[in-house]
Amino acid sequence: MIVNPIQRRPTRKIRVGSVYVGGDAPISVQTMTNTETCDVDATVAQIQRCADAGADIVRVSVPTMQAAEAFGKIRKQVEVPLVADIHFDYKIALAVADHGADCLRINPGNIGSEDKIREVVAAARHHDISMRIGVNAGSLEKDLQKKYGEPTGEALLESAMRHIDILDRLNFHEFKVSVKASNVFLTMDAYRLLSKQIDNPLHLGVTEAGIYRTGTVKSAIALGGLLLEGIGDTMRISLAAEPEDEVKIGFDILKSLSLRSNGINFIACPSCSRQEFDVIRVMQKLEERLEDVRVPMDVSVIGCKVNGPGEAKEADIGVVGASPRSLVYQNGEKSHLIDTDQLVDEIETMVRHRIQLSEEAKAKEIIRTSSK
Repeated sequence: MIVNPIQRRPTRKIRVGSVYVGGDAPISVQTMTNTETCDVDATVAQIQRCADAGADIVRVSVPTMQAAEAFGKIRKQVEVPLVADIHFDYKIALAVADHGADCLRINPGNIGSEDKIREVVAAARHHDISMRIGVNAGSLEKDLQKKYGEPTGEALLESAMRHIDILDRLNFHEFKVSVKASNVFLTMDAYRLLSKQIDNPLHLGVTEAGIYRTGTVKSAIALGGLLLEGIGDTMRISLAAEPEDEVKIGFDILKSLSLRSNGINFIACPSCSRQEFDVIRVMQKLEERLEDVRVPMDVSVIGCKVNGPGEAKEADIGVVGASPRSLVYQNGEKSHLIDTDQLVDEIETMVRHRIQLSEEAKAKEIIRTSSK
């Protein structure tokens, strides 16, 4: 087995509610609601769908005082940590801190005078919550636009350092930073530069990445490249799509780099004329049926015996396609034959049985440990 070669950049560890970010904490996956925040029921429902998909943290835009009041109601109905996204009005930041925000996403430089920033920092300290400084290439300060002529990694870095310096002067260090752009190379350049300047955790993302397919590709290239270099402590995939899809893709990227597990890692052949069953149809049904699974597991589904045995031996559950019956491997060993036309039902049954055994083993271990 190939050992994961990634060495993460050492960073300060901060807390967003019950989730730690940075240091030795797992790389967390975030998303952001796209409902009207004042529609409490719709926002709560969307947050819950994101949590069900595995989201560690969810961000909610709070543009008005009415939205701040709604945020307080939302906070009481969900368990996942919430980040309040605030711009310009420091009083909104104070309000959501009182209403239970776990983190404030602000840019200190656009909050106003240092006295106002000091009040926000005091509120964060009082409530023991963190902050995120978020710099975007599309909203750089006018003087930086004039200085650099166009968004560059150096411009994003300079903007970030301005905001960071304000918090440093106020002796507040519980913050993470993002320097996002919609361009892959610009995004990677900015994060590389910033990672050399500070030890605070970095929030990765390609902002306004695009629609589902193209945005996924751009995000996978940029974030995957940075993560391979050990850069990044938390991440969001910014898509013109449902936020729960952002969560799933985020975990897919982390799973592909062996940095995080969340549910099933499917290994499936692209299919060809050798296939003994309709691999694409089977995989579509399996992904739909097993979407709720959060237990890490490798499941290999290969349509023929050319690559099937090799992949099956490396998986927790593996299927080597044949007709009318396919060979099943479990834990790298040949197990039994199953009717090929019953593959979906049989694989789901095996997966859920494996989960049940895992849960029973954990329960026994808890009982054994507590009885000592």
